[in-house]
Amino acid sequence: MFKKFSASGDISGQTPVKSSVQRSIRTSLLSQWAVDIDTLESFWPKKESITHVKCRDHIAIYTLQGEPLFFQHFDGPFYPTLKLLHKYPFLLPRVGIDRGAIRFLLAGAHMMCPGLTSKGGYLPSADAAIPEGAPVAIFAEGKEHACGIGITKMDTEQIKKINKDIGVESVTYLGDDLWAIQKL
Repeated sequence: MFKKFSASGDISGQTPVKSSVQRSIRTSLLSQWAVDIDTLESFWPKKESITHVKCRDHIAIYTLQGEPLFFQHFDGPFYPTLKLLHKYPFLLPRVGIDRGAIRFLLAGAHMMCPGLTSKGGYLPSADAAIPEGAPVAIFAEGKEHACGIGITKMDTEQIKKINKDIGVESVTYLGDDLWAIQKL
């Protein structure tokens, strides 16, 4: 999504978000992410207003004082930026890839099921299964922080059972153009 993204060419405008829309975004974040109101207040204080940055391909980036916090594609789920996810690693459900898949993730590839189900990979147990279409944090074997964020293409039990094709579609990853942006 952010493979060839440039702040100068891909941003069409920035507008402050109305307080009523901010309230609905806060409600959505509380329901979509594993976050409580105090944690949300720590990275987005209630008194602070966010800015909606309109980008190409119907991508909306929401910034606080110019720093990107989270983004959305069309009316899909909200995704935290990787920098925010590094500060609060519990925001999204966690999946893991083996060492062999790291270089492909950092090149922008989608994560295949074998990379998630192999010895170095990680998928949650059946009682904590992640449904299809859910945003997830992609952690790599032996690494402390998330290397990417993606969206599941099938639920985690299907990934284990089928074990081929794309399991998680990459949305953003370390080193992409969103990661490089400090302020908008």
